[in-house]
Amino acid sequence: MAAQGAWSARLAELGLSLPPVVAPLAAYQPAVRTGNLVYTAGQLPIVDGELALRGKVSEGAEGIVTPEQAKAAARTAALNAIAAIDDLVGIDSIVRVVKVVGFVASANGFSGQPAVVNGASELLGEVFGDAGKHARSAVGVSELPLGAPVEVELIVEVSP
Repeated sequence: MAAQGAWSARLAELGLSLPPVVAPLAAYQPAVRTGNLVYTAGQLPIVDGELALRGKVSEGAEGIVTPEQAKAAARTAALNAIAAIDDLVGIDSIVRVVKVVGFVASANGFSGQPAVVNGASELLGEVFGDAGKHARSAVGVSELPLGAPVEVELIVEVSP
């Protein structure tokens, strides 16, 4: 696994590239640093400037986002969060991922939020190895901005 400072090389090994930073939808910054911590704003599964998927997550209902689709969307949102961190301080300054907060727009009765947010957590493990192990919250909500099925926030420790 890549060591600290080689995260950009690890992304390339995985065949991943960071997308452009998603422009804020309101009055906030995509990422903010305080001390040795960087907090990202909630990131949506936006690809090429467009929300990749819309809707609430549930099992087996037609016209609803499946848990598998939402898990892939959480991975995309996490990649957008990494891009926001990279734009602010550079990905290679990341020491470790501290916390992930994942919000899942959930249809009534859906309780699989942890499995959906695994899309973000698994990506962080692939990229950062042991430094990607983190604390986490996976929260079901009634609505997310633009009708997104998931939103992901990261807190990472960075080198001084």
